[in-house]
Amino acid sequence: MFDPVTIIQWLGPYLLAGASLIIFFESVLLGVILPGDALLFTMGLFAATGAIDVSLWLVCLLVAIAAILGNICGYWVGAKIGPALFTRPNSKLFKKQQVDNVHRFFDKHGPLAIILARFVPFARTFITLIAGIGRMNLRKYLVYSSIGGLLWAPGMTLLGALLGQIPWVRDNLNTILYLMLAAVVLVSAVPIITEVRKKRREKKPAEAAA
Repeated sequence: MFDPVTIIQWLGPYLLAGASLIIFFESVLLGVILPGDALLFTMGLFAATGAIDVSLWLVCLLVAIAAILGNICGYWVGAKIGPALFTRPNSKLFKKQQVDNVHRFFDKHGPLAIILARFVPFARTFITLIAGIGRMNLRKYLVYSSIGGLLWAPGMTLLGALLGQIPWVRDNLNTILYLMLAAVVLVSAVPIITEVRKKRREKKPAEAAA
C-alpha cells in the first residue's frame, strides 16, 4: 500500500501535489507509517532519469516547503492539543517509552535535535510535537526546523537523483528501497535498544545491593 513506486504511479498527473501532501502529513503526525524517505529518493531518481515528467528543482522546492510547513503544523498540534495526546501512557499510535526516548534525545542535543531528528523516521514526527508541548522558543524552532527541512527533503531527493545515474541502482530500485527500509528500522530501533541496555546496567547494581 505504501510502496513509493506504486504511490508515484497512482498519483499520476497529481504527483507533485500528492507527494507534497504526503511529506507534509508525515512531518505532522504520520511519520511512523508514511514512506517519506523512500518516496523522496524514488522521486529524485525518476525525475533525474526521465521516468516522470517533472523538474527535479521543482520537486526539491515543493517537498522542502511541505516539510517545513508540516513541522510548523506539528509544533502547533503539540502546543494546542499535545497534552491530551500524551495523557494515555500507551496509546495505539505510540508507546510511552518511545516518546521518553525522544524526550531524552531533545534534552541531550537541544535545538540541534530538530535538525538531527529529520533523519530518524519516528523522531522527526514526535520531536516537533514535543517542541510544541514544551513551548520551545518559536523563532528558534522555525530556524532549526527550516534548516532540517531543507537538508532532509531536497537532500533525499537529490541523493536519489545522484544515485539514479548509477546503472545498478537504477536497475535494482526495489533492492535499494528494501535496504533503505532496513536502515530506517535499524536507526529507529537504536534508541530503544540503548535504553533497554541502560536499564539493565542500572538494574544489576540495585539487585546486588539488595
